[in-house]
This record gives sequence, C-alpha cells and structure tokens, in this order.
Amino acid sequence: MTNYTDFPDLADVYLEDSFVLAIDETPTSLSFRLEAVLTPSHPRYHAPRPDEAHCYTEAVLTITDATKIEWITRSSHTSRDATGEEDLGNIDSLQHHDNHYEIDGDWGRVRIYSSAAPRLTLTSEASNPPGNTIA
Repeated sequence: MTNYTDFPDLADVYLEDSFVLAIDETPTSLSFRLEAVLTPSHPRYHAPRPDEAHCYTEAVLTITDATKIEWITRSSHTSRDATGEEDLGNIDSLQHHDNHYEIDGDWGRVRIYSSAAPRLTLTSEASNPPGNTIA
C-alpha cells in the first residue's frame, strides 16, 4: 500500500484539510476539484490569508487511464462554511493498493483501477502568476 504523500504531485499537499468542491467522472478518469491545502514545502506556498487556517489554492486532482471506477458508497451531502460556500467535505484518505486506488471522504468511497499516478494541477491565478506555467 502507498499513501498519497509518496506521489510527487501530492507530496506537498494536505488532502485531509482540502475541500472537495466537485467530482467529475468519465469512463476512464476521476477528477476532484479542490480548494487544496499546500504545505510550507510546496513551491507555491504562501502564508495563510488572515481569514484562513492554511494556504489554500484551487486545484484539480485527477487519476486517468482507469479501467474501472467502482463506487462503494456515494453521498451528495454538502456543507457550508462561514461565508456560505458549499463543499462536499474532504479527502480523508487516498491510498494505492496493488492494482487500484482507494479514496474516501464525506462524499463517499471509490476504487479506481489504474496504473497512472495521481496528478494535481493548480488552477488558481494566485498560484499561477502571469508568465508562469504549471506543467
């Protein structure tokens, strides 16, 4: 079993306090749109804003090349923060087993059969100042 922090794209991210804003599924991929928490060792880290506990940035976590996506449980329950914004909760765990990923949180639990590593793409302007490209 491999924990998510062992994958290069996720090594400097704290998923347990990141917020899932949406989940998008295709026959061969699963993506989580996030308000992701960056740890101080991430190159795009900045001090938390006065009203935030962490350094948050918009990001998309994707696992591609799936041969099967199996939902164990699913929930459409949403939460609201103090500003009224809705989210689906957090990613409580993301682990890679022999031939699949197992991801769970308030939104449900899913197994994704794929050999591709998880990819995190930062999408917010604050994380990608003009002139910088995120590969």
